[in-house]
Amino acid sequence: MPANAHAPLMVFDLDGTLVDSVPDIAAAVNRLLDKRKLAHLSVPAVTAMVGDGLHPLIERIFAAHGTTPDDAAAEEYLADYEANVAVDTALFPGMRQTLTRLAETGWHLAVCTNKPEKAARLLLAALGVDHLFAAIGGGDSFAARKPDPLHLRATVAAAGGDPARAVMVGDHSNDVNAAIGCAIPAIFAGWGYGRPGMEAGASAICPSPAELPVFAGSLLQA
Repeated sequence: MPANAHAPLMVFDLDGTLVDSVPDIAAAVNRLLDKRKLAHLSVPAVTAMVGDGLHPLIERIFAAHGTTPDDAAAEEYLADYEANVAVDTALFPGMRQTLTRLAETGWHLAVCTNKPEKAARLLLAALGVDHLFAAIGGGDSFAARKPDPLHLRATVAAAGGDPARAVMVGDHSNDVNAAIGCAIPAIFAGWGYGRPGMEAGASAICPSPAELPVFAGSLLQA
């Protein structure tokens, strides 16, 4: 359901912000590599490759083996991942309670992720939280993806929100830079996959999901 434009809107990144999804991403990556007789990648190695969408991920996993992906690799990986999207993936601790609390106190919620939209929707549905979001903007939903501010701006519009009443929550520099480009406050997810320096330019660094309502409320009042 679209948001009331006067209501505050919290836009979340997905992987590394709402969900700890790398176990399932890495499993699908390694099944793809198995079929090409290439060595597995570790979960930390895959974690460092996540955040820019499907095709950059595929390019990086093959580059780690000194080669380039074949034409079928991205489609094959995505089909496998979508079929196994929530085997070991879970919301970060406290996130389900925080989402519920936000919704109950008048916040509207949206997702802006570089993950393909279908995969994002399948994952949120499998975790039982898809109904909480007014819009889900995937990496293939619009003409651009994060860090391009168009992605975030289009997600806010799809949710029926007002950029002046929105905050962006994410664990990657892509999230921060998209927010800066939209003049939307960025809350860096201190619990996520982010690496040192990715928080540069964020309006705040939040250490846990439980603290998001306080951080976001103070930013919109500033």
